[in-house]
Amino acid sequence: MEYFLQQLINGLALGSIYGLVAIGYTMVYGIIGMINFAHGDIFMVGAFVALIAFLILVAIGITAIPLALFLVLIIAMLLTSLYGWAVERIAYRPLRGSFRLAPLISAIGMSIVLQNYVQLAQGARVKTLQPLITGVHTVLDLGNRFVVQISNIQILIILTTLALMSGFSWIVSSTSLGRDMRACEQDLKMAALLGVDTNRTIALTFLIGAALASVAGIMYLLYYGVIDFHIGFVAGVKAFTAAVLGGIGSLPGAMLGGLLIGLIETYWSAYFSVQYKDVAAFSILIVVLIFMPTGILGRPEVEKV
Repeated sequence: MEYFLQQLINGLALGSIYGLVAIGYTMVYGIIGMINFAHGDIFMVGAFVALIAFLILVAIGITAIPLALFLVLIIAMLLTSLYGWAVERIAYRPLRGSFRLAPLISAIGMSIVLQNYVQLAQGARVKTLQPLITGVHTVLDLGNRFVVQISNIQILIILTTLALMSGFSWIVSSTSLGRDMRACEQDLKMAALLGVDTNRTIALTFLIGAALASVAGIMYLLYYGVIDFHIGFVAGVKAFTAAVLGGIGSLPGAMLGGLLIGLIETYWSAYFSVQYKDVAAFSILIVVLIFMPTGILGRPEVEKV
């Protein structure tokens, strides 16, 4: 029981990272009906921007952890958002009226460009960061040899994810930007006819998705302490799987899917072979889609005539 509870904590922390990245996928798909396959690499860029920002802050003498984390968060979100905006302007906007396969190919091309750009700029070797947030808390201790613990970084990841998810849900449901996003999701052409600035709304959607991905990149860096130019592909595939599992186009579904993927990976690695954790996650995705083609919280598409 103690081991199961410990893996639950670990899975929630990992799933929170996947969920934040998955939100970017589901936002773009919900508005323009296309998958941004460069989004995983935006997550990777956010992690590298955070690492560089940490090193610069230390070099100029800012060593207070709370202040450094706050500044890195602001810097990473702003700079990574610019990358998300550039992907929208270069890979999507010129091809929005083209056949559906063209933006997909363009997004894959942007993914390759970002990977090679970071590889050339930062090198192919892994980059490391010493643990900045330490300390653990005992959750359950029954006197046996296994003690259930939760670390401060896991608490930070889970609370940050909850706060961002709550804040973004409020933006979508209660602000003019959220109203424009919902209008574009229902009918992009009709929203434009009714006065919604669709280009601005789509660009802001990419910006917000990239900002959330940068936060996920920061948490990944703090949690594992090791990054390289290839982490965006792996995390992107898993986050996309999470978005599909939860229901592509559904924000709660994206977070739910991320948590499920994180829990599946963690429990499979703990009780079975770690080499087959990805096989387990994708197998469960296939089973869910057989019985629920739109995902767990997805809504069936209604063809507009």
